[in-house]
Amino acid sequence: MDQTDPITRILLQGIQARVFPGAMLFVRHKGQIRVHQPIGLTSSLSGAPPVQLNTIYDLASLTKPLATASSLLLLVQEGRLNLTHTLATLLEETKGSLLGQVSLKDLLVHQSGLPAWRPFYQSFSPAFPAEPESRQKRMQVVLDMILQESLDHSSSFISVYSDLGYMVLGFVVERVTGQSLEDFCQERIFHPVQASPLAFSIYHVLGDSSDPIAPTEEDPWRGCLLQGEVHDENAAILGGMAGHAGLFGTAQAVGQVTKAWLDSYLGKPSIFQQDVVRQFVKAQAGTSWGLGWDTPSQPSSSGQWFSPESFGHLGFTGTSIWIDPVRELEVIFLSNRVHPTRDNQAIKTFRPQLHDAIIQELC
Repeated sequence: MDQTDPITRILLQGIQARVFPGAMLFVRHKGQIRVHQPIGLTSSLSGAPPVQLNTIYDLASLTKPLATASSLLLLVQEGRLNLTHTLATLLEETKGSLLGQVSLKDLLVHQSGLPAWRPFYQSFSPAFPAEPESRQKRMQVVLDMILQESLDHSSSFISVYSDLGYMVLGFVVERVTGQSLEDFCQERIFHPVQASPLAFSIYHVLGDSSDPIAPTEEDPWRGCLLQGEVHDENAAILGGMAGHAGLFGTAQAVGQVTKAWLDSYLGKPSIFQQDVVRQFVKAQAGTSWGLGWDTPSQPSSSGQWFSPESFGHLGFTGTSIWIDPVRELEVIFLSNRVHPTRDNQAIKTFRPQLHDAIIQELC
């Protein structure tokens, strides 16, 4: 490790400033992997192992573009869904409600009127039943809770980032396909692009391997240090499989999905269609949000230099993706900044510094 390299130096500064105990940086430029670098330790605990290339992280809200938006994109390009479809035509429970009048596009661009978050998990025991039927029952209860939410009509003109909206989109994918979100993503996205390990269930991620897992937070609700169990409590009550959070994986596995998006954008062979991808990653009127992706708006976590055509997303646990199609650049950063506590907000200033250094050194 060359500690005089500006990118490495910034990563080391992040560790020294306790932004995170360790991290993984993956950078691909014009199809060539330029950085694939683990740094630091998996946790702040005594005897913690170093981060390795195969260290698995809780990806948090990267689930939204990698799983949920990717699934919806496939269903749109196959003609099984249309972005103008309202929820009432897809989820029978929403008929006759204000939420039933909301379109898929509204949900994707965070303009549904739903609030950002609600502590639904507090109505459940943290012990999750193993039977699939139990998850279906909990999904129904959560959907009923969401239906009781008032919609903010001003959100039709601005975007209010909403986990609840993406929980609903996850329900839509499952209802339309007749498969779990996990099974559909594995069959139609992750397996075809060879994105492994990348999955909702950590047991599916690990298989028979011994890949290390970075822990997240000491969770008072569950009464333990979370390691291999989803950090997001609302995803946890759904068995770790939800439209807004739940994915685990390595940086390289994430890069297989980002490559599919970028290749399609550039007109190269991909499981996705170019015209639909370009529609999804374009900022919509009145907001920086595309459909499942964000775009740079100052100040941006992508820093100063990513092109206006860029698209990306952040994850609460300390993860991020930024893709610049003009430079043919993909930057995937995985960390567990919520270890040992989510109160650590230092990553907000760290992210733009990292992305500026990458542009200056590699592009």
